[in-house]
Amino acid sequence: MAEGSLSQSKMMLLAGTSNRPLAGDISACLEQPLCAVTIERFADGEIFVRIDENVRGRDVFIIQSTNPPAENILELLILIDAALRASAARITAVIPYFGYARQDRKDQPRVAISAKLMANLVTKAGADRVVSIDFHQHQLQGYFDIPVDHLYAAPVFVQHFRQKTLHDLVVVAPDVGSAKMARGFATRLGGGFAIIDKRRPKANVAEVMNVVGEVEGRDCLIADDMVDTAGTLSSAVHALKDLGANEVYCCASHPLLSGPAVDRLVAAPLTEIAVTNTIHTPEERRFDTLEVLSVAPLLAKAIRYIHSGESVSSLFETPA
Repeated sequence: MAEGSLSQSKMMLLAGTSNRPLAGDISACLEQPLCAVTIERFADGEIFVRIDENVRGRDVFIIQSTNPPAENILELLILIDAALRASAARITAVIPYFGYARQDRKDQPRVAISAKLMANLVTKAGADRVVSIDFHQHQLQGYFDIPVDHLYAAPVFVQHFRQKTLHDLVVVAPDVGSAKMARGFATRLGGGFAIIDKRRPKANVAEVMNVVGEVEGRDCLIADDMVDTAGTLSSAVHALKDLGANEVYCCASHPLLSGPAVDRLVAAPLTEIAVTNTIHTPEERRFDTLEVLSVAPLLAKAIRYIHSGESVSSLFETPA
């Protein structure tokens, strides 16, 4: 269906179960109720999905992060299939956190490229478009054969940290892969730049080797795309403190907070760690130095602009 026709069709918001609070916030921002959906389990654990409203000819947006457990991915695929078979005019998968993205290349013998597999599944299920925030690697956009709107949480973080009184700020990249993101933060916040040289002997294990840049007596902001077991982050905080850093702040788009992450972050000498709600953080996993920022307004604007056929480029701009 043409863009003009789609903008005249009714917008429908569907939500899976992975992050209902975020879906509710997006719904409130758009002043658009969530479509009634039944999501249940058969006795053996299989997922049953039924859309309880008419979506024929509608512009459908399905909100579902694909963080573990893997059932979240299956739920998204089944929701897409249900909307497709119900004759939706267009289906946009709104995936705040795109899981299984860390395996994005064949860097070892006999390993899968799961990021490409996930992209294929979403496309083959029937999605016409994808909206996501902070892919693990930007090139993941090319894994999809459908349009992708890859948004950034950076404007949300920059606005948050601009409200603080930071002394001689230096933004620290915890590894080479985060260097571009950290430089972007440094430019927007008017701070310096440093990078941590580390090695990773195995998955989820990191050792800080050296800090390149001047951090003594300065406030530091460690910027990363996700915090999983917090091994990298906690090691980086301790290394910066050992080198004489003043206050240490952290920000990460996706709070996976797996295994010992909460204990490590509680024990680390950091002032604050800011994350977004792309992944729901239950109350029992929250702690005093954790600050959860909402990306609902950002995603709501993206949905509104896509539905009306407007450009989403303004969402990449950081407020002055």
